[in-house]
Amino acid sequence: MATKEGSNAHLNTPTRLTGAEIMWATLTGEGVDTVFGYPGGAILPAYDALRKFPIRHVLVRHEQSAAHMADGYARASGKVGVAIATSGPGATNLITGIATAMLDSIPMVCITGNVSSKILGTDAFQEVDITGITLPVTKHNFLVTKSEDVAQALRHAFQIARSGRPGPVLVDITKDAQQGTAIFDFEAAKPKPYRPHPMLSVKDTALGEAAELIRNAKKPVILAGHGVIESGAMEQVRTLAERAQIPVALTLLGLGGFPASHPLNLGMMGMHGEAWVNHAIQEADLLIACGMRFDDRVTGKLTDYALKAKKIHIEIDPSEINKNVKVDVALIGDLRQVLEDLLPRVGGRDGAAWLKTIDASKGAVAVRDIKNLPDSGHLYAAHVMHDLWRITGGNAIVVTDVGQHQMWEAQYYHHEHPRTLVTSGGLGTMGFALPAAIGAKFGSPGKDVWVVAGDGGFQMTAAELATIVQEKIKINIAIINNGYLGMVRQWQEFFYEKNYQSTPLVSPDFVKLADAHGIPGCAVRTRAEVAEAVEQARTTNGPFLLNFMVEKEDSVYPMIPAGSALHEMLRRPGHRAKDPLEETAGE
Repeated sequence: MATKEGSNAHLNTPTRLTGAEIMWATLTGEGVDTVFGYPGGAILPAYDALRKFPIRHVLVRHEQSAAHMADGYARASGKVGVAIATSGPGATNLITGIATAMLDSIPMVCITGNVSSKILGTDAFQEVDITGITLPVTKHNFLVTKSEDVAQALRHAFQIARSGRPGPVLVDITKDAQQGTAIFDFEAAKPKPYRPHPMLSVKDTALGEAAELIRNAKKPVILAGHGVIESGAMEQVRTLAERAQIPVALTLLGLGGFPASHPLNLGMMGMHGEAWVNHAIQEADLLIACGMRFDDRVTGKLTDYALKAKKIHIEIDPSEINKNVKVDVALIGDLRQVLEDLLPRVGGRDGAAWLKTIDASKGAVAVRDIKNLPDSGHLYAAHVMHDLWRITGGNAIVVTDVGQHQMWEAQYYHHEHPRTLVTSGGLGTMGFALPAAIGAKFGSPGKDVWVVAGDGGFQMTAAELATIVQEKIKINIAIINNGYLGMVRQWQEFFYEKNYQSTPLVSPDFVKLADAHGIPGCAVRTRAEVAEAVEQARTTNGPFLLNFMVEKEDSVYPMIPAGSALHEMLRRPGHRAKDPLEETAGE
């Protein structure tokens, strides 16, 4: 029997193995060191074989969390995350996490067991057509019914997950395919070289047109999205911005792709973005969209979106071109490579007048610093986010759930580096933060990892506190506890006459819940207590939970109502609106 120490020998010499052993040997060959999963009957042969291979298995408390952990691992590390589940409900429980990864273009491979191939289609115990179910939310999926096909399917899955626009791939392996034997040859199972889409070839004429638009623009803005981070194009975007003196606005998932402290960084755009950013986009005469897909949360009402601007769209997925916003020049390809081809054509330009106009529109509170967060005796989430940023020096990986706290984090925690914000963007998945933070800690073990979650989302996956304890990992947890499903309550306040139907939330004592798991914690009720509590969490050897009892009916500002234009923002009550590029952002 192969030992864990000797299991890599299979990669060099063709060897007869069971399908289950081939599965782990292939994962080892692909560089996998950690997987997240939950055993069951149809995947049991694989779990039995795991003892022979140098891969750490993290036992989750719910399969949805396995997918979120694999997702968080991928976002923090840049590598492919791996989740494992059994057939039937085990497989279906992965779907929300798979869809989360699909919407945000996260490289992930999910492996599920299934019933024996001889009884497929008979409605056998715990049988579902998981490949059929996941077809709309995966880049690709495989049904493997023979041992000799396991390695090839898995290697192809990894290639698909990480190539082009990344995304999740599912590999469903029947139980008899795991139990049977075949010759394992890692090199022979290597897929054919990745062939880029035929449209992924930028013509010189298109590059020339883009350079000409940049040269002639008086009010350009770069829109930096998640693709900046996925492509590793941070340096190229910065070079373009600095050389041509173009300000940079970021999407939620783009935060960290351009340093927050850089003088050309405007901040976040969109529904809860900075007021001056949205107005700058509406006044721009050129938008350079870098690795972003013009999501509805970014554009607002499409018929009124950036009507004065020509648009350059640099994007790896051809299907995103002209899907939401019609563009003047499309540069289809890997962002980093496209920018490297474009930059020699872009010269210096004087952007001082445009930058001065935008800067004047920010007003005194644009920096969102401590001077603008007075302590009135009430604890606000903005206090918590600002102080967490200040105390951690902006160097932690912050993993948020979805809701008001997510937007406050984006506004008040200033991300200098890529892969320091892990959050569900496209799907907006509550319950994401705690398990994704576990994955992020395994993906980047040397970094401080903070969970920032609302009291609603935290309860969806709170069982993973036990996983943290069992795996003996250091994660700090900050619950922004306002006693409501906060963002839904905010919509009810603004648009439903304060009919708070089903949004008031009764929660357990989170500190006691943590203590029941052996995790220390404390409740924080005033601004004066925040810094000491954060330091206590950081210096505690092991996980720590902070329950921040914040103002209950605070709202996130600015806010663009559904169906409204980007400049039609709801502002904090009492704010005086001036002309679009002269008003201060008092939020």
